[in-house]
Amino acid sequence: MKREFKLFIKDIFEAIENIEYFVGNMDFNEFYADDKTRSAVVWKIGIVGEATKNIPKKVRENYKELPWREMARMRDKISHFYFGVDYKIVWEVVKKRLPEIKPVIQKMLKEIEE
Repeated sequence: MKREFKLFIKDIFEAIENIEYFVGNMDFNEFYADDKTRSAVVWKIGIVGEATKNIPKKVRENYKELPWREMARMRDKISHFYFGVDYKIVWEVVKKRLPEIKPVIQKMLKEIEE
């Protein structure tokens, strides 16, 4: 049975909320020193990317303000082949990209539930 696309949107929103909770008021050095938080954040960024790939094109077209392609490739962007994760890019995603994406995802959820 195929999941409804709104569940994937909810996954994206919850992943962003989790990332915000995990990072809290950390600065980059605190984040980088905390392996558990780094691992959890990378996992949740992967969820954002994978969930994004399951949003139908007609839905994505209604929310052109979101960088859908970039969101779908988030996991690929932070990983360099098989050599590890670039945590500076992860931090940029956490502090810059996700705060831009979250309000639109929240708006989508509200509109879909109405």
